[in-house]
Amino acid sequence: MRSRRTRARAAALAGLTALPLLVAGCTSDGSGGPEETPGTESPGSPGSPGAEGSAEVVGTVARGLRAPWGIAELPGGDLLVGLRDEGTIQHIAADGGGITEAGAVPGVVASGEGGLLGLALDPGGRHLYAYYTTASDNRVSRFRYEPSAPAGERLADAETLVSGIPRGEVIHNGGGLEFGPDGMLYASTGDTGDGELAQDEKSLAGKILRIDPETGEPPSDNPDPGSLVYSMGHRNVQGLAWDAEGRMWATEFGDDSWDELNLITSGGNYGWPEFEGRGGEDDGFTDPVAQWPPAEASPSGLAYSQGSLWLASLRGERLWRVPLDGAAPAAEPQAFFEGEHGRLRAVLPVGGDELLLVTNETDTRGTPSGGDDRILRLRVS
Repeated sequence: MRSRRTRARAAALAGLTALPLLVAGCTSDGSGGPEETPGTESPGSPGSPGAEGSAEVVGTVARGLRAPWGIAELPGGDLLVGLRDEGTIQHIAADGGGITEAGAVPGVVASGEGGLLGLALDPGGRHLYAYYTTASDNRVSRFRYEPSAPAGERLADAETLVSGIPRGEVIHNGGGLEFGPDGMLYASTGDTGDGELAQDEKSLAGKILRIDPETGEPPSDNPDPGSLVYSMGHRNVQGLAWDAEGRMWATEFGDDSWDELNLITSGGNYGWPEFEGRGGEDDGFTDPVAQWPPAEASPSGLAYSQGSLWLASLRGERLWRVPLDGAAPAAEPQAFFEGEHGRLRAVLPVGGDELLLVTNETDTRGTPSGGDDRILRLRVS
């Protein structure tokens, strides 16, 4: 295996010439309301067709969040944000930014990278879905969301839809959770630190799962109708998004060579642990569309807006923009806010040219300052 991965890395280095990377530069208590913040824009590469985009911070929606992870928008614009370590879901008012507790997800056990992770609302906003770590596994559960209930009591009728997703004691629990344009629920899982599980078709680790949101069962048109597995060969996927044509994309943490942006197809195998980054196509694996050294990325959240994919980076402390021409990059990736807001966890499109960006300095790996963590409002193009 080691020789194959060495060969993969050499191929990936050569492949970088096909998509060179551009790296450009990239407020306080828990009840705070909106705060106007000066924007920062980074230019694209001069002369690169389609490379010019922009991203500026136009306000601060909330502050003082402790290890925020998943975020979802309610009908009307209010937000729900999950706090990984506390296992609670916070309600953030669109008008004024006031924070109250919506409720707690029972059974959450936070350790290492586990805890309360992804959140997703069904298209009608009536049910909230949560991906979280327990003492024995990772699970996906559904709650009826009652906006008129008292603070702390807005989650009702808890129902476990999927259990038995392998749990990483320290690392790689995945945690992405999103509804696709087909109305199905997609969840991304990590390899738990055991890469071989990503290639084990019978394991739910190192996969992207496609779930019927009503029953928790595999939809009949899954690659294997008896399995939740939609794609495999993943190390640790956290960001999921769909472009305007309904294509599915995912961000993936690499090991020590390459982080990835992948175009996800039904039944696809993305190569981990045999390959990291490009180089696996000759062996039947799907190569990433773009890749970065981990120090420049470690991408978590992913969103599509204004013709581009936007990747929130943890270790890289920047927001990457990948403009698309169909299923391929239209130009070099472009970076914003490098080192300005610290670790970046989640990014959420909220209509038009606006995104919400969640910082993640309080997850034990950052260097928090007063007011962290925050939700920033961006205007992008």
